[in-house]
Amino acid sequence: MHIVAADCFMKGKIGLSLFGLPFFAVGLWMSWSISAAFLDYWQMQDWQSADAQLHTAGYRTHQGDDSRSYEAYATYSYTINGQSYNGSRVAISGGADNIGDYQTDTGNRLATTLAQGAPITVYVNPGNHSEAIIDRELRWGLLGFKSIFLFVFGGVGLGLLIYARRSRSSADTDALAESGTPWLQNNAWQTAEIRSGSKATMWVAVGFALFWNLISAPLPFLVYDEILNNGNPAAWLGILFPLIGIGLLVFAGKRVAEWRRFGAAPLVLDPFPGSIGGHVGGTIDLKLPFNPDTTFELTLTCIESYISGSGKNRSRREKAEWQDSALAHSEPGGRGTRVVFRFDVPADLDPADARRNNDRYRLWRININAELPGADFDRDYDIPVYPTATRSRHLPAMAIQSTQSLKASRAEQRIRELFRFDQYAAGKRLYFPMGQKLAGPLGGIFFGAIFIASGWFLAYRGDSPLFGLVFGLVGGLIALAAIYLLFRSLEVIQDGSALVSVRRVCGIPVSRRRLEKHSIDRLHKHSSMQSQSGGKHVVYYSVYALDYAGEKLLLGEGFKGQSEATAAMDFISREFQLPAKHRATADTNSPSTDDSNLLTDNY
Repeated sequence: MHIVAADCFMKGKIGLSLFGLPFFAVGLWMSWSISAAFLDYWQMQDWQSADAQLHTAGYRTHQGDDSRSYEAYATYSYTINGQSYNGSRVAISGGADNIGDYQTDTGNRLATTLAQGAPITVYVNPGNHSEAIIDRELRWGLLGFKSIFLFVFGGVGLGLLIYARRSRSSADTDALAESGTPWLQNNAWQTAEIRSGSKATMWVAVGFALFWNLISAPLPFLVYDEILNNGNPAAWLGILFPLIGIGLLVFAGKRVAEWRRFGAAPLVLDPFPGSIGGHVGGTIDLKLPFNPDTTFELTLTCIESYISGSGKNRSRREKAEWQDSALAHSEPGGRGTRVVFRFDVPADLDPADARRNNDRYRLWRININAELPGADFDRDYDIPVYPTATRSRHLPAMAIQSTQSLKASRAEQRIRELFRFDQYAAGKRLYFPMGQKLAGPLGGIFFGAIFIASGWFLAYRGDSPLFGLVFGLVGGLIALAAIYLLFRSLEVIQDGSALVSVRRVCGIPVSRRRLEKHSIDRLHKHSSMQSQSGGKHVVYYSVYALDYAGEKLLLGEGFKGQSEATAAMDFISREFQLPAKHRATADTNSPSTDDSNLLTDNY
């Protein structure tokens, strides 16, 4: 059966390669066409100008099945060193097209000059006087159109060819799955050395930035012409595209600088694969002089990737299911600096999917970053994590103790920044002030305002009152939600034998709940909110007290990652003097320690 499957797969690989070849060929053809245009432009800058007399001029119309294209033409003669020559080349890119009005405008201009009997200027090759051209400038719109075919068709074709070459046969993947080593189905997970996608990200960033700027380069000139000649102030919006292009170039430059400075910087896992119910740990050797003051921050995230929407609106999205963060231990290494880390992973999480050929799958990702003079170090590693319940064997014990100590102190410091804790004669008070996380709410208010302004414009200045109402309502909801997040606060008070949680908005109480301390069964952390920027997920946890009847009381919020939430649970149980059996204990020598007692409950 495996032989038949392998044979079928080989035929599938051949078919996939044959399917991808035409796409790749179109990309190559467009690449040659664009390169030839740039080469001609560069060479023609040294061509000498000469007066020429037109004999014929205008443009031809080519009728296709469902469109028309146009081609400017001209014949002319010119004299160099007493010898007469004839020419017919009008522009660098020959043939007919309907990209903009270049062909018709050029044909009409030449026809007008012919009717007037006036001479025109042509440019002659000093090395071959029989070669001449009327317009030696590049047509950016046409090059941008060809670039779409270059990147889209060529990229698809190249991707299909690479995938067909590297993909493993279905018989092999089935055998690996049955053998208990499903991670080996992924070609990137054959050894403990895991490489990041930084190089691919760099090239994608460079390619997209060049493509975007190539397309948007003519816009400032078009905007200038539209404002100057037509008095259209709305044309200023066109400047946004070149500005975005500048931002893309800056981002691409940072990715190039980061790659040139640090190179591949592979992650070596210990254990391999990473273990659910055990450890996820490893080392990274960097080409970086060791500096004990450099801080390496790590984030381990379990992510669900899924397809959202239907039809043409389908898109892939990611949602973080679990997250923890820590500070890594750094020490002198063979290449300069060695980074050592280890996470304790709970046993109730899902493994990574090696094949990733479904609409919905899970992946585990480690992000490590450090702010450095010059280019920062910032890498993402998609790693294999499976329920093997194994532990790290080769990581230095002193380094692990250092990472655990750093992790605990960092979590304690972070949670202390989120709230104020007061103790007075009548009891204790835990206060989370408003306005702690400004970026998200302010961004929501900004985008809500844009939607509201667009709705107002559509309703009162345009012809779409219904769309304007919808835009305005959506913008209003976004703005209200952002305002709520920005101006909310939380107060937790020990009132005699009870805990009282009070929610306020702009200082005004909007909810008040009470729970007797003797009825508390356990504390529970739950992911209440997450944000995503640049492919990086941030998961925020809230902490609740649960009683024996299942009622819950909010005790804290805004804790970033599992470690901060666990530290907050430990702090709350200690300071509010919960019964000893409910206190969280920290055992850094065993994985998922905070989930083995009555107090804690992982999300």
